[in-house]
Amino acid sequence: MGTSNPLPLRRQVPDDKGFFGKFGGSFVPPELQKEMDAIYQAYQRVCRSHDFILELRAIRKHFQGRPTPVYFCRNLSNKIGGARIYLKREDLNHSGAHKLNHCMGEALLAKYLGKKKLIAETGAGQHGVALATAGAYFGIPVEIHMGEVDIAKEHPNVVRMKILGAKVVSVSVGAKTLKEAVDSAFQAYLNDPVNSIYCIGSVVGPHPFPLMVREFQHVVGIEAREQFLEMTGELPDNVVACVGGGSNAMGIFSGFLDDPVELHGVEPLGRGAKLGDHAASLTYGSEGTMHGFHSIMLKAADGEPAPVYSVASGLDYPSTGPEHAYLKTIGRTEVATVSDDEAIDAFFRLSRLEGIIPALESAHAVACAIKLAKERPAQDILVNLSGRGDKDLDFVMAKYGAYADREY
Repeated sequence: MGTSNPLPLRRQVPDDKGFFGKFGGSFVPPELQKEMDAIYQAYQRVCRSHDFILELRAIRKHFQGRPTPVYFCRNLSNKIGGARIYLKREDLNHSGAHKLNHCMGEALLAKYLGKKKLIAETGAGQHGVALATAGAYFGIPVEIHMGEVDIAKEHPNVVRMKILGAKVVSVSVGAKTLKEAVDSAFQAYLNDPVNSIYCIGSVVGPHPFPLMVREFQHVVGIEAREQFLEMTGELPDNVVACVGGGSNAMGIFSGFLDDPVELHGVEPLGRGAKLGDHAASLTYGSEGTMHGFHSIMLKAADGEPAPVYSVASGLDYPSTGPEHAYLKTIGRTEVATVSDDEAIDAFFRLSRLEGIIPALESAHAVACAIKLAKERPAQDILVNLSGRGDKDLDFVMAKYGAYADREY
């Protein structure tokens, strides 16, 4: 695993300064660093308390509907004629994606800290819906910043956020997508960090957010490992998850880090390898610092974050979580890429053969699993199906409706 430390790999990082090797940390103004330090100290204290743990477990069981099941894709596996493909059904988590796992944890922490407002960004809208759900549950006002392009593309989730009571702030600068939404949300948080809390939507941002989100998502990996062993008597040969910021991937990977299991992070290749046509930062990026953390990012000629693109709004971010950069660097994870066309094909293929409509983000992981299944016919592949595709239906049919006429 690249280290002789006797602790499990998940417990080795981050250090007290939030570094996963050379990645991570907290690069924010001094006044905001005081708030980051306070949040970290509160997290360390509150999240280990008996009352917090009991309340979060009750929420997961009685409100979220956890555990979510692991499902064997018999039809898809037989059709491919290769490996056996399984899904961890995070699409069945309340609100339709894995995002509620950390949103309920962050909102519960905000309640314990006496915060009066939850602020967040969203790309595909799943994090926004999840935080709006958490805000409604705890009775805390929610403000969601979302790029103008994504608001048009993910209209069903915008409606859900508003029905749940969240204020949706349209961001109309730059590319009008996820990176700009993060910028806008950070600025809103900076205006009142004492009374509000920024509930980051992935394993990104300044310390302690990559740690906190991973720990709240760790439940996915714990469940998946136990369920797969119960179903098959063995561990999977491969675990596959899409990676933008990387919360769903870190959630499931964290359950298998010390096992002889290959971990595959799948990045969006979009329209191709040209800068601006994809969001595959681990594949094509280099070291850089943005949004308060150091990781691997896609950079323009001036060193600033480059324009990025993906058919999946939740993946079009020019960097990735620092733990993903660390795990790739030490050789613990493999990184693959999937194009828009491959993701759309997987979207329809899983829908047609299994009756499960995946989110476009999750469809990237399904596409990778299909390729792996053809290459490794004797192996088992577990995919984290991080979300359902209700939010993407109008967009997919408007732009890719011809796929619906194909035979699968």
